[in-house]
Amino acid sequence: MKKLMALLLVLTLGMTMFTACTKKDDKDNQAQPAQQTGDEKDTENDNTSTDDSAETAVTNNLVIYSPHKADMINPIVKEFQETTGIKVDVVAAGTGELLKRVESESNNPLGDVMWGGGAESLNAFKEYFAPYESEEAKAINTVFIDREKTWTGTSPLPMVIMYNKKLVKPEDVPTSWGDLLDEKWTGKIAYADPTRSGSSFTILATMLTAYKAEGDDGWEFINNFYKNLDGKLTSGSSGVYKGVADGEYAVGLTLEKAAMEYINAGAEVGMVYPSEGTSSAPDAIAVIKGAKNEVNAKKFLEFVLTAKTQKFVLDHFASRPVRDDVEMGDNLIKMSEIKLVDYDLQWVSDNKDNIVKKWKDIVIGKY
Repeated sequence: MKKLMALLLVLTLGMTMFTACTKKDDKDNQAQPAQQTGDEKDTENDNTSTDDSAETAVTNNLVIYSPHKADMINPIVKEFQETTGIKVDVVAAGTGELLKRVESESNNPLGDVMWGGGAESLNAFKEYFAPYESEEAKAINTVFIDREKTWTGTSPLPMVIMYNKKLVKPEDVPTSWGDLLDEKWTGKIAYADPTRSGSSFTILATMLTAYKAEGDDGWEFINNFYKNLDGKLTSGSSGVYKGVADGEYAVGLTLEKAAMEYINAGAEVGMVYPSEGTSSAPDAIAVIKGAKNEVNAKKFLEFVLTAKTQKFVLDHFASRPVRDDVEMGDNLIKMSEIKLVDYDLQWVSDNKDNIVKKWKDIVIGKY
């Protein structure tokens, strides 16, 4: 009898300890997610996977790389977070800097989606983006979508000459790229470093295109243009429109939408579309290949391309829509009224490294 009682006591204690350990294990598993093995990470980062539910179960986060201004980023990201419940982190920098980051992180992507930057710049790095066709594509002109679906345009971006009305008399307003070579503008032109700024790179390629028949495929003009900058370059595109609006520079080369924001706000600035012609390559968005939060990246891409978001950026940031079903207001002239150069986006993209190298040669006096 005593032996039987002892046996029952041992079994009871054993069951109690098992139950306690099980509860502790359950609690630990709730507090810390299971560590992924190398194979699991590779599976998660494989952008050919179609198991969206598995990816969604892994995370509720999203990392956005964007060259856009904070006042544009913040309300759109806020609305996206409130709509989806997804936690968003934003890394903001110049287009060139962000694309180099995407390239260097390609074996272990830290970003999920590239939101912004000229299409030709993203196209030059397309090997680092995952092909994806948006559900909104049916409402978007195909000219704004990469043939391989690695990027989708979000807004056409005409490039303009912005000027400060307090510093530039009406009769002196430069109306062409060529006018910027006049010595009266020496040291008074705001222009961002095209190796860091996507919009500035597009402007460089646009001027090359406009003057390609007038000496060394346009580089003679670029060399003279650089001389008239008198060694002054802003570190980013925001330094251009802010510099002109603040009176630090008389004129500047920038995006139509950047100049229009100041004009709509009543600032003493104006803008012109260069008479030789300008370009209107689209701003773009792309899912980073191997993104850890690929499903959420696609959700954000879809959100940015909705009619609601496109109308919002048009109304608040003078950003032209790519959608055919979003009506333009009266504050922007029709694209058909803007003279455009024969801008070859694919050529510019394919020759980006060479264009940047020649620009650097001019800067250090090797041209």
